[in-house]
Amino acid sequence: MALRVLGVDPGLTRCGVGIVDIAPDRRATLVAVEVIRTSHELDLAARVRAIQLGVIALLDVHSPHAVALERVFAQQNVRTVMGTAQASGVVLAAAAERGLTVALHTPTEVKAAVTGHGGADKNQVTAMVQRILRLDAPPKPADAADALALAICHGWRGAPAGAASVSDALTPAQRAWRDAERTARNPRLEK
Repeated sequence: MALRVLGVDPGLTRCGVGIVDIAPDRRATLVAVEVIRTSHELDLAARVRAIQLGVIALLDVHSPHAVALERVFAQQNVRTVMGTAQASGVVLAAAAERGLTVALHTPTEVKAAVTGHGGADKNQVTAMVQRILRLDAPPKPADAADALALAICHGWRGAPAGAASVSDALTPAQRAWRDAERTARNPRLEK
């Protein structure tokens, strides 16, 4: 049985939402992708509500097992951070209402998961998402590709349905990568 993950690239003007099935062998398949758009001319409450309704509809139609959300991080543009946080809040609330696990992933973590390099640019991420999902064309706009990348990242980092644990589902190469990441984060684990 596949693990269905809803990935969200939060934003107030453009909120990317992608749903991916991850098979026990780590093969990823596109289920749905869209960008929920709101006009800057609407008042804030109407914009947040539109995002909420769009996410709720996707949750209800596709019944994901988990939600992957880009972690909000500080940057110099406070207005952008606030919009991202507001969009994230409605996603968190909608998932919590359904008892779904929500995982927060940093952009660097997502880039590393799909491209192998945490410093990859948007074009590299989009190209790898297209390749991983075996799509005829790259997902557009970038918000859509980022949402799919989030879903893939989470699906690959968690145990697929049917696996007793994450370790059981990993290939030898994936176990080596996981162990290297753990050691890099905590050098005391190195023997």
